[in-house]
Amino acid sequence: MSMMDKLKQMLKGHEKETGQAVDKAGDYVDGKTQGKYAGQVDMAQDKIKDQLGRPGGEGQPPQP
Repeated sequence: MSMMDKLKQMLKGHEKETGQAVDKAGDYVDGKTQGKYAGQVDMAQDKIKDQLGRPGGEGQPPQP
């Protein structure tokens, strides 16, 4: 079992909280870099959320 599979299993049922943590981490990075890499940070947040499963199931569009 890969590390990503283990993470997914641990976080199953907590997709909302996981998404909030990813957003908070991205906001922190944006603050420290004064938004210089906001586009890249947003893209990384989306990829992480896709890998861990978005609220509402995988393959769903991001929730605004």
